[in-house]
Amino acid sequence: MLPVNAMPPDSPPLLSVIVVCRNPGPGLAAALQSIWAQHGPAPELVVVDGASTDGTAEWLARHRAEISTLIAEPDRGVYDAMNKGVAAARGEWVLFLGADDALASDLVLAETAMTLAQTNGGVVVGEVAYTDGRVYRLAAAPNPRARNFVHHQGAFYRRSLFAEHGPFDTSLAVMGDYDFNLRLWQSHVRFKACALAVARCRPGGISDRGRWQGYGEEIRVRHRHFAWWQCWGWDTASVLRYLRKRIVRSFVRT
Repeated sequence: MLPVNAMPPDSPPLLSVIVVCRNPGPGLAAALQSIWAQHGPAPELVVVDGASTDGTAEWLARHRAEISTLIAEPDRGVYDAMNKGVAAARGEWVLFLGADDALASDLVLAETAMTLAQTNGGVVVGEVAYTDGRVYRLAAAPNPRARNFVHHQGAFYRRSLFAEHGPFDTSLAVMGDYDFNLRLWQSHVRFKACALAVARCRPGGISDRGRWQGYGEEIRVRHRHFAWWQCWGWDTASVLRYLRKRIVRSFVRT
């Protein structure tokens, strides 16, 4: 008889945590340590390294025994790497953790496991806190036209959704997750809030840099999924958010 919480060796895990990186620097060690420190059944850990040249490849090789699947090869951007991670994962659910971020506590995955096992939702969204004080969580009534309504560092996706609705669009450099979330939303996939702090993030990620590329892609993705007359007001809001961030950052620099 198997002990409590044990699974047969060939049984797929409940959760796969996917970490993608390219020249991530020392933050990767903290990100992976936050996964290795989890109490309860260990998740499957999939690391996709885009041929780093900063010593990451050698560091990962030294820790290879602690990584379920390691893919080390050039990629065509973060969403290409995330797609590779999903293709390699075996878990019923997947969580994408940034290489410069960390799980919020050593009980996050154990506390989430019961919710994942019992929910009828397709995406379970917890809380993400930035080190500068910002906190993101799923709104009680999300407005998917306004902007990306799910922070993927706190989102647990059923892996089957990627087979049913397609992978991340690799032509997008910043808003591939927004596009994917809108595909799910338009298909009536259920997004369920979870009152749990999932991840701690540092500012400066690809969607947090305040560059026009991100706002431009936001507008482009919005128009893929909604009629133009449903978009123009939110397009204006995107432009204003970009200008506000530029003004704020110019004051900070001076």
